[in-house]
Amino acid sequence: MKAPIRFGVVGTGSISVRGILPHLTMDDVQDRVNVVAVCDPVYDRAQAAAARFGAQHAFASLEDLLASGTVDAVSIASPIGFHYAQGMQCVEAGVHVHFNKSMTTTVDEADQLIAAAAAAGVKLVSSPGEMLRPRHQHIKRMIEEGALGRLTWAVTGSAFGNYHEAEKVRQGDDPLTNINPAWYYRRPGGGPLYDMTVYGLHAMTGILGPAKRVTGFSGVRVHEREFRGEMLPTDMDDNTLMVLDFGNSFFAFVYGVAAGRIDNTWRPLIFGTGGVISDGTLNGKVFDYPGRELDEQYGMNGSLPHVVGPHLHQEESHVYEDIMQLVDLLQDGTPTLSTAEHARHVIEIFDGAYRSAASGQAVDLRTTF
Repeated sequence: MKAPIRFGVVGTGSISVRGILPHLTMDDVQDRVNVVAVCDPVYDRAQAAAARFGAQHAFASLEDLLASGTVDAVSIASPIGFHYAQGMQCVEAGVHVHFNKSMTTTVDEADQLIAAAAAAGVKLVSSPGEMLRPRHQHIKRMIEEGALGRLTWAVTGSAFGNYHEAEKVRQGDDPLTNINPAWYYRRPGGGPLYDMTVYGLHAMTGILGPAKRVTGFSGVRVHEREFRGEMLPTDMDDNTLMVLDFGNSFFAFVYGVAAGRIDNTWRPLIFGTGGVISDGTLNGKVFDYPGRELDEQYGMNGSLPHVVGPHLHQEESHVYEDIMQLVDLLQDGTPTLSTAEHARHVIEIFDGAYRSAASGQAVDLRTTF
């Protein structure tokens, strides 16, 4: 039997406390992965997380964690603006990386990270693994088989609303329940695109293939947000609309906005001359696929391959699935659809939309996956 992967978690904020650490410390995965270390610049939070979830080591910095030599792989769950620099530190230390969305904030950063990892023999897996979902794989097959006729257009997107301010891990008084959401509204890495729209765009490009060009409009609409009596300033764009060109006059509308979303567009709504695919239906009729009953019972994560037993009832099981994709890659050499190359293409679309908004010109896209 292979030894379990010695695993570290970088950042002990909301996603780690609600999802990553509970999943990875369940009994059924200890033969494959053990959480041995956590780190957070809020050191009492790192200590509290280590105590709650049984990690042997708590560190105040990634530098200290890597210098300790205690981990083979990490999940980077810090604010998105830190992901590139922290990912490069891990690569340079020979430590394999799972990135919570998004992997970087620019396509150039993604290029450098992927190249450095390849040169060092380090494995990268990036969330969100939307194409691991049997529903999305089935939609892709249906479209390829002509279920929608000739594709005409598609739409996906998301809205911030007050989701992050209202999370339950932010309403208490101890280090694991008083987590401030201010970074979601600041540069670099804040805004709804990297945090929320990334899901729908990963699904859209996974199903439809890489886009070729993007045009965007973007800016700050809500300039400050209230959180527990404190006003949090917004300097990262929170209202972005874009049009993607997939070639041959097939276009898509993608949005990440401060508030207000179009129904049934969290995952792609796809139109063609033969009808529409929307939220598990083809022309209004539910279509079948492997795992549909599990998705209906447990939500859309029920059919993910590693989400079984107690994991079905724990928050953020899709993130756990992506981490286990890295574990399988390291333990068994099993390839994954949650690739850094797919993540880079989605990041380039966001990066290009911001550049388009600044220049008033469409931006050609150069990456694929």
